[in-house]
Amino acid sequence: MTTFPHAPGFVAGERPQIVTERFQYEDSYTLERYRATGGYEGLRKALQQPSSAVHEEVKSATILGRGGAGFPAGTKWGLTPQGVWPRYLVVNGDESEPGTYKDRLLMERDPHQLIEGCLIACYAAGLSQCFLYIRGEMALAQERVAAALNEAYAAGLVGRNVMGSSFSVDVVLHWGAGAYVVGEETALIESLEGNRGMPRLKPPYFPAAIGLYGKPTIVNNVETLSNLPWLMRNGSAAYTAIGTKTSPGTRMVAVSGHVKRPGVYEIVNGTTTFRDLLYGEEFCKGIRNGNALKAFVPGGGSAPWFTADQLDLPFEASQVGPAGSMLGSGAVMVMDETTDIPAAALTLTNFYAHESCGKCTPCREGGTWLQRILTRVVNGDGTTEDLAQLVEVGSMICPGNFPHASSERLGLAAVPFPYKMTTICFVGPSAYAPVHSALTLFPEEFAARVKHRRTIPVTAVGAPA
Repeated sequence: MTTFPHAPGFVAGERPQIVTERFQYEDSYTLERYRATGGYEGLRKALQQPSSAVHEEVKSATILGRGGAGFPAGTKWGLTPQGVWPRYLVVNGDESEPGTYKDRLLMERDPHQLIEGCLIACYAAGLSQCFLYIRGEMALAQERVAAALNEAYAAGLVGRNVMGSSFSVDVVLHWGAGAYVVGEETALIESLEGNRGMPRLKPPYFPAAIGLYGKPTIVNNVETLSNLPWLMRNGSAAYTAIGTKTSPGTRMVAVSGHVKRPGVYEIVNGTTTFRDLLYGEEFCKGIRNGNALKAFVPGGGSAPWFTADQLDLPFEASQVGPAGSMLGSGAVMVMDETTDIPAAALTLTNFYAHESCGKCTPCREGGTWLQRILTRVVNGDGTTEDLAQLVEVGSMICPGNFPHASSERLGLAAVPFPYKMTTICFVGPSAYAPVHSALTLFPEEFAARVKHRRTIPVTAVGAPA
């Protein structure tokens, strides 16, 4: 097991490595190193086949989307309407979910892998142009991708007649201004078009049908596309031999919080459990200072929380979803027994309330209400009515029973993810997810906050002091 100081936070080992195999090299981001380690051979192999055969190879590999939804990439490519041109690829590099930083490392450490993945996707799905959208704060990622694009263009790997073939495609680099909501695919498209980043109604604006500039558009995540070069070099049989039938391959997971060794790990999809990840010697090595695990967020800040009861669940959406949460963006945030649960919930709620674009009233108003009420409770000024009000406001954003692993033991009906919502995108529900999880799993901590709240004496006007 080796930690590479030049790739902050990344830890590699003997596990299969599909997207992080070059992280061990200091110059992993250069074209010279990339080509010396098999770079662009996957694209060369793809161009020697009909585009339909490449598309079929990706479909048979069942590469699940790594941005949060987990929708198979090959299936998504097939949703574009036939005979409608041009059609575009939009790469979602606006990684903004709290606790998530895997895509940033991929863009910083191996930008050519991402570019090659974009070219393979464009060839396979008949996409005429690629737009690579990178989060505004990721300065180094922007520099590395820009430099890699310049190298690729100069080498004839991007542009007209790629590698001497009849295939031509341009890649446009664009960076945003740091809005979380732009991580939602239709809001990202709005931003690309020069508008304020706000989500579109679906239907009719499913990007595969009506996307960028009103044309069919495929939106894929950075890690999703980074899988394609390895797949084309090694084939779908080698890819599906890793992991499980429904969750093949590997996935990158960013672990933060109260573990002995936080960082980014490439794990085997579908078989690695949360216990393996948090306590395994090749991963996080347990909870810091020998403390007990209190709770963990399994899929980024917007995911409902889990406790030690769910440690043996694998990274398998078909099991994590019915348990009441999601794998989401591949971010696991760990809280040990010293964690102030109401304060932790408030930290996440503050973020989502601040990041609301304001388009949907339940999110714009409800997120702010949750923030204000929870702040009052955390500060010791809350009442029992405030706790009930938190649930009432949350139910206006997420009507019906909110899913959670603890639903059954609390006498609530278990509802698998995704849950119902009154907003266009998931920013609204994301503000309530930590509140509901904290209230459901640790009601005694909220009761103690209310019970011991500060009282402010009030004297009526004109009454004796």
